[in-house]
Amino acid sequence: MLLLWALPLGLSIGAVSGFFGVGGGFLLTPILLLLGYSPATAITISLLYSMSTSISGALKYIQSKRILWKVTLFLSISGMVGTQLAKPLVLYLEESKIDGPVISTLYIVLLAYFSISMLSKGQTIDEENASISVSPLQTILIGLLGGFISSTLGVGGGFVMVPLLIHVLRLPPRLAVGTSLTSIFFIVLTGFFSYIQTVTIPLTLAILLVIGAVIGARIGAGMTDSFTETTLKNLLGILYFFTLVSILLQLFHQSIPGLLILFLYIICLMCLFIYQYWTKKKRLFFLK
Repeated sequence: MLLLWALPLGLSIGAVSGFFGVGGGFLLTPILLLLGYSPATAITISLLYSMSTSISGALKYIQSKRILWKVTLFLSISGMVGTQLAKPLVLYLEESKIDGPVISTLYIVLLAYFSISMLSKGQTIDEENASISVSPLQTILIGLLGGFISSTLGVGGGFVMVPLLIHVLRLPPRLAVGTSLTSIFFIVLTGFFSYIQTVTIPLTLAILLVIGAVIGARIGAGMTDSFTETTLKNLLGILYFFTLVSILLQLFHQSIPGLLILFLYIICLMCLFIYQYWTKKKRLFFLK
């Protein structure tokens, strides 16, 4: 039954990933956990998926020159180190049979923090008026944390790095998204090949998700120009909040409502993307 939905699910999460620069794994991992896959399997599939969304979405941002290459280099190298530090922890948790509760709790803490930080009324820096001055030490620490979380939770690391790039390094949201997506590819590449040596994944499911990811991430990355920096930041905060609610419901053995909440928000985002696309097309038509 899941395979019938794998392609549209991959496409939808891919669009969200390309739009927010979060790799997609932080949405896919809890969905796979809610569907009954083991944490190691869910993490490995999500890392493969995040590789696909990140490279597809990053190409769009590279074309529009919304990448800070120096920051990308620091994030990528430190992030790859972080993934290797996390792998022994995940395998230990799985052997101890406490991986599910520990990973879910870590998700909840991170999602709560980032949801609050993104929805708080802090000043949003405009891309055109931004003065970029980046601390290499802060960037390396963000990369290490992103890589560690990436390999621990099976996410791209972007759902950690994007808020930190915005609030710590003070990057405009669009530059943070593009830089994060480019870094994620190298980070999750390391994590995936580390896991795939010891974990077997359902190939048909993985392939369908990846096909959807490649298409969806390009669509999502192309939609960022249709929204203001503040709207982009707020929509990401809401996404974190609903993901948090879905995981809390899972802990109370309410997996179906948790899945429905995530699906409904993703559907709402898709409707918003379609509305903005057609509005833009109509505006261009009347200007001709």
